[in-house]
Amino acid sequence: MALGWDTPQKEMLAGQAALFIGIAIHPPLKRSAMGLTAYRCCLGMLVILLTGSLVRPGYAQTENLPVAGAQDQLEVDAPLDQDQPLTEFSDFGVEWPDLDQVTEPVFDVSEDKSAPALAVAGELGDQRLQPIEDQLAEDLPLNEYRPTDALAETAYRISFEGLPDTIGDAFNTRFKILSVLEQYRGGDANFAQIRRRAQSDVELVERLLRIEGYYDAVVQTRFEADGAERVTVFIDVQAGPLYELDAIALAGLETAVALDPQRFENSFGLQSGEAVNSDRIMEAIGRLDGSMAENGYAFAKTGEPELEIDHAERLGDLQVAVTPGGRFNFGSIVLAPTDLFDADHVQMIARFNPGDLYQASDVEDLRRALIATGLVSTISVDPVVAEGPDAVDIAVNVAAAPLRTVAGELGYGTGEGARAEVSWEHRNFFPPEGLIRATAVLATQEQSGSIAYRRNNYRRRDNILNGRAALSVVDRPAFKAQTFSVAANIERQSNLIYQKRWSWSAGVELLASRETDVTGPAGSAGRDTYFIGALPGLVTFDASDNLLDPTRGFRLTGRIAPEASLQNGSFFYVRGQLDGAAYFPVSDKIVLAGRTRLGTIAGAGNNRIAPSRRLYSGGGGSVRGYGYQSIGPRDANNDPVGGRSLVEFSLEARVRTGFFGGNLGIVPFIDAGNVYTSSSPDFSGLRYGTGLGVRYYSDFGPIRIDVGTPINPQPGDSRIAVYVSLGQAF
Repeated sequence: MALGWDTPQKEMLAGQAALFIGIAIHPPLKRSAMGLTAYRCCLGMLVILLTGSLVRPGYAQTENLPVAGAQDQLEVDAPLDQDQPLTEFSDFGVEWPDLDQVTEPVFDVSEDKSAPALAVAGELGDQRLQPIEDQLAEDLPLNEYRPTDALAETAYRISFEGLPDTIGDAFNTRFKILSVLEQYRGGDANFAQIRRRAQSDVELVERLLRIEGYYDAVVQTRFEADGAERVTVFIDVQAGPLYELDAIALAGLETAVALDPQRFENSFGLQSGEAVNSDRIMEAIGRLDGSMAENGYAFAKTGEPELEIDHAERLGDLQVAVTPGGRFNFGSIVLAPTDLFDADHVQMIARFNPGDLYQASDVEDLRRALIATGLVSTISVDPVVAEGPDAVDIAVNVAAAPLRTVAGELGYGTGEGARAEVSWEHRNFFPPEGLIRATAVLATQEQSGSIAYRRNNYRRRDNILNGRAALSVVDRPAFKAQTFSVAANIERQSNLIYQKRWSWSAGVELLASRETDVTGPAGSAGRDTYFIGALPGLVTFDASDNLLDPTRGFRLTGRIAPEASLQNGSFFYVRGQLDGAAYFPVSDKIVLAGRTRLGTIAGAGNNRIAPSRRLYSGGGGSVRGYGYQSIGPRDANNDPVGGRSLVEFSLEARVRTGFFGGNLGIVPFIDAGNVYTSSSPDFSGLRYGTGLGVRYYSDFGPIRIDVGTPINPQPGDSRIAVYVSLGQAF
């Protein structure tokens, strides 16, 4: 009997057949109860469909069948007997599953969670899966290292052999970043995992060698036992010949003005016969871009380099499309509306004037200077076409940063005690760049309040105008003072963005101070009021490499302050001080640092000078191990009285460790110093202090904790002194 089905019947038959075959060839599913039930149902449905025993309502047959009698019709409509044997179909070729047969796993996953899931095809029935050790052994060459247990975890190291001498640090850096072997090197792995990682790194090494100019390199890996439970992965490199540049074309460069094409070609620098090194090619393009941008070509562009390799000749032809555009001079500053400052103020900050030849470095310098004001959160500084010929305007767009700041500071020093400082400031209270700051200090030996005015970029780039009024009460072992002071100065100082070689300041200071001092041979206390006027000045030459954490170079600073004092008559004297520091890198992690200080006061006796204006030594920024201002001559109460000259020396080793990502360091140090009542030091009776410091190198500078002890203390000196601050000691 032939049957015909329309589309729904075909879909049903195809679906049942697919499900049946899927269960039949998947032993784990077929062994389960649910899978076995589905298997039998699918087989039954296939039988019914193929024999035509079931005709769903609404489905037409394609052949006319004879009309059945009443009995025949009853047999057709009778319900199916589920216990009736199924018709055999010998052509299906699929056996019923044997539920008593158990297939053993290749290995016990519960014992080795990291074992790789290798897909191994096996026949159904009694044939067992091939062990992983046998598979690896078949893949390995006869002379290759063969582990006794391929699933045992082991450590490994990586070694290159055959790398050319011309390979630089860039190759090693890229390999460490991109290598799969390096990525998982910290943990143990079984040999199969190590081998797969090594195979994946072969292509990486070949790509990295092509960057260096080796286009015919052959890279292979091999393995050797390296002691107990460790494997060495050797990456053997046969680099082959180094490819060289042949023709170099800078298409479009000839459209530049006058002699500029030859100048730019010289700055490009690459010549025929040099290695086809991708890094050097990109560096050459960068030099070309920079040369054009520094010589008036504000809109110059270079295209992507095109490199054509001739493997037969082992040569490469390089072509770079260049669009110089026109050569321009600086025009005007175009500033989007803002309440921070106007275009004239920006022009005063800029290091270029209208009519100067355009230079991209001047534009970048202006952007950095505007960031240094602390007034902007986002900024763009871009050249735009000006109305005049051969001129380019500079368009500046800024968004204001939060202008108010509340800050706090905590510190502690042995001899100084605890110190807390809080401040509020508005950085543009008087536009442009007019800052107001109010500060309060509450400390063990000091209570003070002050208000300060600061205007950055005052009449000239990087000039700063300062004004300050302060009221303080100080109670230290050396003296007690109640002081009101007013000061103003103009300065040119380094900051975190611009560290200048030369910096200076000059100003005026007026103060009235009521101070307690020891007078007379019996050491009786006396209180005097001093009215002092001073003209302090400072100049610094900074040849170090960092403002907060120098590692090489030196610094020299000179201070001088002529002063007039009105107290039982008027008299004059001069305070002077010279500081020097030097930094010597011993290695990448060790820096030796040394410091010296000489100070003098000439023109007045020690007892006539106000105690707060005398020279003192000792403390965290002086001779560590001693209390603040505790070194030098003392009175009958064993309190320091200060002097008219001082000398100090310091030597320390700044050692970076590997802890906390290399941000933790230790600093052994030794300091020496003394104070004298004469106007010149005689270098006698030096006090020595030594100790150990800890540095945490944060993003904004090193945090310092020093613990020191005096070697030859005076009576009353503490055996341990602790200092905490931001930045190095010097």
